[in-house]
Amino acid sequence: MQKLRNIAIIAHVDHGKTTLVDKILHSCSIFRDNEQTGDLILDNNDLERERGITIVSKNVSVQYKDVKINIIDTPGHADFGGEVERVLKMADGVLLLCDAFEGAMPQTRFVTQKALALGLKPIVVVNKVDKENCRPEEVYEQIFELFFNLEATEDQLDFPVIYGSSKQGWMSTDWKVPTTDIFALLDAVVANIPAAPTNDGTLQMQITSLDYSSFVGRIAIGRVHRGSIKENQPVTLIKRDGKIVKSRVKELYTFEGLGKIRTQEVKSGDICAVVGIDGFEIGDTIADFEAPEQLPVIKIDEPTMNMLFTINNSPFFGKEGKFVTSQRIRERLYKEMEKNLALKVVETESPDSYLVYGRGILHLSVLIETMRREGYEIQVGQPQVIVKEIDGKKCEPIETLIVDVPGEVAGKVIELVTQRKGELLIMEPKGDLQHLEFEIPSRGIIGLRNNVLTATAGEAIMAHRFKAYEPWKGNIPGRLNGVLVSMDKGNTTAYSIDKLQDRGRFFVDPGVDIYEGQILGEHIRDNDLVINIVKGKALTNMRASGTDDNTRIAPAIKFSLEEAMEYIQADEYIEITPASMRLRKIYLTENERKINAKKFQ
Repeated sequence: MQKLRNIAIIAHVDHGKTTLVDKILHSCSIFRDNEQTGDLILDNNDLERERGITIVSKNVSVQYKDVKINIIDTPGHADFGGEVERVLKMADGVLLLCDAFEGAMPQTRFVTQKALALGLKPIVVVNKVDKENCRPEEVYEQIFELFFNLEATEDQLDFPVIYGSSKQGWMSTDWKVPTTDIFALLDAVVANIPAAPTNDGTLQMQITSLDYSSFVGRIAIGRVHRGSIKENQPVTLIKRDGKIVKSRVKELYTFEGLGKIRTQEVKSGDICAVVGIDGFEIGDTIADFEAPEQLPVIKIDEPTMNMLFTINNSPFFGKEGKFVTSQRIRERLYKEMEKNLALKVVETESPDSYLVYGRGILHLSVLIETMRREGYEIQVGQPQVIVKEIDGKKCEPIETLIVDVPGEVAGKVIELVTQRKGELLIMEPKGDLQHLEFEIPSRGIIGLRNNVLTATAGEAIMAHRFKAYEPWKGNIPGRLNGVLVSMDKGNTTAYSIDKLQDRGRFFVDPGVDIYEGQILGEHIRDNDLVINIVKGKALTNMRASGTDDNTRIAPAIKFSLEEAMEYIQADEYIEITPASMRLRKIYLTENERKINAKKFQ
């Protein structure tokens, strides 16, 4: 038996996965005593730290007693399900992390289903038992029921449970008896997760993720399924479509702590990084040079949403970004497809535009935000759900939506969701909150979060996951209000904004450069209004005491990228540059908009 365990940590977003990995790393003395590490060690890119979520799965390993434990930290958000599905192939067991108050959330169900289907052994960790009004016993019952509904085997249903608080750094088999360390969890991993199997025979290794180094290029990461892999060994790369390419391993690394160490040979069961193989993609198999055998190709759920990406053709193009041509945007999108399996890029009739397919608003917004930080200027259109024809019927993606809200505002939430063709399935108390479950078309979720948070004064907790394709539910009303559109270019003035405040709420501050056709605010009525806010006050040589009004301007509304994506309509674009984000009409002049109005009806 190998002294090696491979585990993936799965959980709903914000249930404490990355914090738990921090504590495991500290407990196993990965760092020197005087080393400054900070929190959320694995969320190492800026976007992950700012948003407080994991976007890309990471590999680390720790040595506990005499066992090496490979840990894979996975994203918790439904939009990054493609990332989770492929890395589960590297594990023999999973740590299912659950909040002691919230219990099993929709995303927990999604990844648990994938893990159980692969036959992985689960350990359930009920986290955050130090929270007020936590309910660990109820959560345990809920998880057992979830496993049963997902058709877990007898062995999987007989799962060990560990209680604790990863923030406070303790784990125990009894939540009423706190300890001072997390060794109870590591002991459970060593005792219950099966050791990585040793399969003798010719080499087989599937590439399940990739890394990049500016010195050696792309690095293939995966688990050796059978046999062993050595440095300088000639190998065969079998592509997803069965095509065979001969290659050679230049360097070989295994994971040690947070880094990698070079090694001569990696035996079956261990996770390693291979340098020197060219032209590989995720899902390819590295096999024996003489008698290559392919492993089953990774299947990833299909995208449910698409967006139009196009070059920036506004009057301000090229002022702030480095990469503005369609060729550069095309190269960047195709490069992203290599490592982002749930993403698909389709060329359109126009050479300047591409349709990008993804798992949801967050999935696409992370790509846009990353490109923006790299210096790209792009424009994106309204997100559209992907409609399919199944058995001659028009079908659309339907999602399960879960909302936890204070009881007194539950009625408002139900009203908002049912307006968007949502159907209430379950309504029950959960602690001091009301727990609501709906089935709703994916179209209905776009733009819903803002409305729900406004109606509940920010107290709603929302989560959703893709369920299935079902028959089209009919028309869903879009945005209720029109927008205020600029008729002129120039610098905005406080005087003009002040005079037009009764017409709506503004998205721009005084003293900002704007152009004709830019969206400046939200109109109070349902039609669009063309306005001029670059006009200054007419000056005279007379001074009149008391007649000059002081301008009192309400603060401008500032959208996040996701909010802007949910806000725009079919005849609008978001212009995104490294320094700014503007909303605009596709056709900038009022005359063009009137001529092309029928296109968007």
